[in-house]
Amino acid sequence: PGSRMPFVSITKEMAMGTAVLGLAFATGVLAGKKYPFWTFGFLRSGKNIFGRGSPLRKYISDHSLREHPVLKKLRLLTLNHRCGGMMVSCDQAQLMANLAKLIKAKKAIEIGVFTGYNTLNMALILPDDGKVVACDINEDFANIGKPLWKEAGVEHKIDLRIKPATQTLDELLAAGEAETYDFAFIDADKESYDDYYEKCLRLIRKGGIIAIDNVLWHGKVLKPSKNDIQAQSVHRLNEKLFRDARISISMLPMGDGVTLAFKL
Repeated sequence: PGSRMPFVSITKEMAMGTAVLGLAFATGVLAGKKYPFWTFGFLRSGKNIFGRGSPLRKYISDHSLREHPVLKKLRLLTLNHRCGGMMVSCDQAQLMANLAKLIKAKKAIEIGVFTGYNTLNMALILPDDGKVVACDINEDFANIGKPLWKEAGVEHKIDLRIKPATQTLDELLAAGEAETYDFAFIDADKESYDDYYEKCLRLIRKGGIIAIDNVLWHGKVLKPSKNDIQAQSVHRLNEKLFRDARISISMLPMGDGVTLAFKL
């Protein structure tokens, strides 16, 4: 007989969050059936109607993005940086904050801080005694955001650790913090994605969420070249997540693609 998926119980918050994501997906599918010229944001001509700078994308942002004033200040500061394109998309950051609030998150992990836009984003929604363990190896980038973390009054919630993220995650596990975190965001070197995922899965509680960024990797996951180790790493993880019975998932075409993994 074939193997069966294990029966698991899920929290009310998880069920609600999954239902919301499912409804959004179903709406997109129905829209594609009703308007066949519009499928997943693309016209039949191949033009992306949600592309950067498109009027529809601006409309979505203007009618959905509720950005804290200090977050906006950090975003504008980051976008003026020579590496500004590394910043997480604002709509994705807002979605993650809403999901974290939905599951009443108190402890979060962030792997890949850059200037700290999403670090600040998460710290703002956590309770006053909550914390974000922020992992990066480049303190120069993080120093851009530090004054704004302080300005927003949340610097006490942010535990910035400048060292390899795998080392920090191992330290958290060794300290007995397994299954005590509510949310994790992975957005760092792609070759280590699988290792980050496995360690985060041990640290996240049941009902917690792991958000994984860049899962479309600029479209290169469709046919990773032999020399593109990053695309191969992301593609392998995508295939693994799809078959992983320890989680339920939603892959969203937001930013450069984000997968939400809900721990069962």
